[in-house]
Amino acid sequence: MTDKTDTPLVLRDDNDNIAYLTLNRPGKFNALSLGVLDALTKELQAIGEDNSVHVVVIQAGGKAFSAGHDLKEMRQDPSKEANKHLFDKCSVMMKTVASIPQPVIAKVQGIATAAGCQLVGACDLAIASNEATFATSGINLGLFCSTPSVTVSRNLPRKVAFEMLVTGEFITAEKAVHFGFINQAVPAEELDTATDILARRIAEQPAISIAYGKNLFYRQLEASLGVAYDMASETMACNMMTEDAQAGIDAFINKQPSPDWKGK
Repeated sequence: MTDKTDTPLVLRDDNDNIAYLTLNRPGKFNALSLGVLDALTKELQAIGEDNSVHVVVIQAGGKAFSAGHDLKEMRQDPSKEANKHLFDKCSVMMKTVASIPQPVIAKVQGIATAAGCQLVGACDLAIASNEATFATSGINLGLFCSTPSVTVSRNLPRKVAFEMLVTGEFITAEKAVHFGFINQAVPAEELDTATDILARRIAEQPAISIAYGKNLFYRQLEASLGVAYDMASETMACNMMTEDAQAGIDAFINKQPSPDWKGK
């Protein structure tokens, strides 16, 4: 997917079982246009079917991670149908992040606002530069960030999330770590290294076990306690049947090094 200058809107680079997806509209603060949403969804869906990829990193070119939806594009067709189409596409993309078997890490180097903040919340993990800031700022334009509220309210304490949504104020990377919205905040010059360390550590683990775990993690969060334990027991039993789990447990019992994972 490209823009009017034939520049790809999302770049993909694979390295050592890690897929790096780069939002590539730096001149537009990586606004999530329809084209970007389509391109990102397509890449994520393809990665979900690619067993060679164990981890995904979503990053961005330029100073901003993402300023949210492309407001100029939205105003070109102000109809409810057009807006619903846009937000549905965005929701599909966000749900795809959760549904693919690979963990997805947001690598945030700058501002992440509105749907950009939503994307950080949708990712399984997030690392940011100390210079990054986060906001659901639609309210400043007369628009409550309803779709971003889905991931924000699931990652932040309720009152913190609601304050962000009704004030539009930014929180720092330090506060985002404190509230659990991101995993780490590091100096800007260390962001690449910190992200790669986390990604490579995950990529070393048995991919099939990670896939079982990610699928269960989100399903059980929405379930009652009893149902959650039922789902978890079934998942553990299925995971135990894999060659990797059996080999890993045998290696531990016999005080041997971890085996080469066959699920990779």
